[in-house]
Amino acid sequence: MGLVIAGGLEIGDTEIDERFVRASGPGGQNVNKVATAVQLRFDLNASSLPDDVRERLRAIAGSRITDEGVLVIDAREHRTQSQNREEARERLVALIRRALERPKRRHKTRPTRASKHARLQSKKRRSDLKSGRSRVPHDD
Repeated sequence: MGLVIAGGLEIGDTEIDERFVRASGPGGQNVNKVATAVQLRFDLNASSLPDDVRERLRAIAGSRITDEGVLVIDAREHRTQSQNREEARERLVALIRRALERPKRRHKTRPTRASKHARLQSKKRRSDLKSGRSRVPHDD
C-alpha cells in the first residue's frame, strides 16, 4: 500500500524510509522510553515522480532536502508514533501536491500612456514640493 497523491500518481512504501526516534515534549516518563517522533525520508533522485514535479518539489522543500537529494520530514507533534507517522505522510503528500501544480506563465505587459503620465505628474508634484522648501533669496 502506497501513498496516493492525485490523479493516479502514487508513491510506493519502498520509496519512503521512516525512522523512529525519541521525541522531546509532552509524555511524562514515557518520553524517555518510547521512540514516538518520526523522521520520514524520501529520496527524490530515486523516486518515481516525473522530472518536472521533482524539480518543483526540490524548490518548494528548500532546506528540508539534504545534499544527497533526500527530503526529510520530521514529525513530533503528537504523543503516539502512529499519529506522528500519519502526520509526516500527510505533509509529504501536501508538498508533492503543491509541486504538481504548474506555475502560471507571466505575460509581459507594458505600462499604459495614462499610467506613465500619472507617474510623471506625481514626480513633478514631489519635485515642486521639495523645491519649495529651499531658501528664498531676499532683496536688500
